[in-house]
Amino acid sequence: MGLLEFIKDYFLGFWDYETPKVMVVKNRTLGVIYRGVQFLVMTYFIWYVFISEKAYQESETRPESSVYTRMKGIAIQEDHILDTVEYVRPSEGGDVISAILRREVTYDQKQGECAEHFSVPNANCTTDSDCVPGQVDFDGHGKRTGRCVPYYNQTFKTCQIQTWCPVEGYATVREPALVSAINFTVFIRNSVHFPKLKVLRGNVREEPNKRSLHKFLHKCHYDVEKEPYCPVFRLGYIAEQARENFNELCKTGGVIGVCINWKCDLDLDSSNCKPTYSFRRLDVRKDLPSSGYYYRFAKFYSKNGVESRTLIKAYGIRLDVIVHGHAGKFSLIPTIINAVTAMTSVGICSIICDWIMLTFIDKNEVYSDRKFDDVLSKEPAQPQSSSEFIFVSYGSNLSDLSDGVPL
Repeated sequence: MGLLEFIKDYFLGFWDYETPKVMVVKNRTLGVIYRGVQFLVMTYFIWYVFISEKAYQESETRPESSVYTRMKGIAIQEDHILDTVEYVRPSEGGDVISAILRREVTYDQKQGECAEHFSVPNANCTTDSDCVPGQVDFDGHGKRTGRCVPYYNQTFKTCQIQTWCPVEGYATVREPALVSAINFTVFIRNSVHFPKLKVLRGNVREEPNKRSLHKFLHKCHYDVEKEPYCPVFRLGYIAEQARENFNELCKTGGVIGVCINWKCDLDLDSSNCKPTYSFRRLDVRKDLPSSGYYYRFAKFYSKNGVESRTLIKAYGIRLDVIVHGHAGKFSLIPTIINAVTAMTSVGICSIICDWIMLTFIDKNEVYSDRKFDDVLSKEPAQPQSSSEFIFVSYGSNLSDLSDGVPL
């Protein structure tokens, strides 16, 4: 019977209506806490949410982007004139382009049989039995023939291999670094499209015709204050902004990220939507064996009817163009949502102060009795309990509450 009564009371209590009871507590400490929390909540929403984060705007953070890069410059190395065909890979690129700053060249290689480089593991030998025919060492340069031969007129021997001869490690010629590349320029054209907000912007200054635009791009260099719409950068400027020494880059090569950031407030004129650039080194420099940037390629030709090649190991600077974008424009829906959230959050102030009042303030039992009342709908109306509404306000008066009468 007790269980049935409990279930009945719980079921009937489910349909009870709870309404906040407003009570004036004239306590200076509680009033200071209440107003202080109110101030912090309103400051957060006004300054951070609405002013700093612009929560009243509809935003778009993933624009469609297009990047086109081209490098220009002429370099003199001894008696040779180097142009873009010699030192740029590819000559016209997308979001990645590289410039060769130093080369290690192995000339006149032909398919044949020659001694393996001594630095390859298990390449050194004394007899033919030390070399397994047909074995391919992927750390080496070719397939072993099974013979142990003198190492290029040296006193020691290594296993003979079938490969492009002579091997790279033995016949490499190290050319001087292309220090004059510090004045090479790279043109980076970027356009972004925010489809949701229907905005298309580019990082090149608008000119009335192609001739004037070509003249402008031919003479200008990027400057954050004077020429923000000139996307022509010196390699020396890029290395300096990335806090790198250009001479060191010539020795080991390196990968530098060119970050283009579009932050557009479309409540203003669209001309204020312009890019900002930042530069930073991307490859890991602490791990010396894998740091830097280099790659190999070959130039093939025929000599006396025999296919030959020149193998080039190129150290260079690689530019990776990375585009970020954020655009925002006023919209009624996010404004209403965040305004309602701000007004609702003010209710936290009352919850905090109620908890302090009922836990830490003297006479908290008196406050508790005055705050919580049970009113039965079938009871006769009592002026004190059924029609009394006491306004809750955390004021600054020093009087306290005693038996419901402010002192």
